Amino acid sequence: QVQLVESGGGLVQPGGSLRLSCAASGFSLDYYTINWFRQAPGKDRVGVSCISRSDGSTYYTDSVKGRFTISRDNAKNTVYLQMNSLKPEDTGVYYCAASQSACGIGYPPYWGQGTQVTVSS
Repeated sequence: QVQLVESGGGLVQPGGSLRLSCAASGFSLDYYTINWFRQAPGKDRVGVSCISRSDGSTYYTDSVKGRFTISRDNAKNTVYLQMNSLKPEDTGVYYCAASQSACGIGYPPYWGQGTQVTVSS
């Protein structure tokens, strides 16, 4: 019933841009904190960005600050991750995850299936 679906991934050259979408169904996304995680080949899943349910505050890991922007469209029940100036190090499977906790707190109970982002020339 509760479902998150990521889309927008693909192959892009370094310096290019992608816009990832995380669409929610079965619940109202505006009541949830939404995280974006990335898992690169052979590496652990790490947090990339987060938008808080409480005050809409946004957070980014240092490596993407100034290049990525997270946003929310409650009317569409969707959260976006705009990724600009992409680097090969940004490559990985991107997952969105929802929780009712603040950003950085706990393990989100709801996860999408992931969307592949590959940055390569």
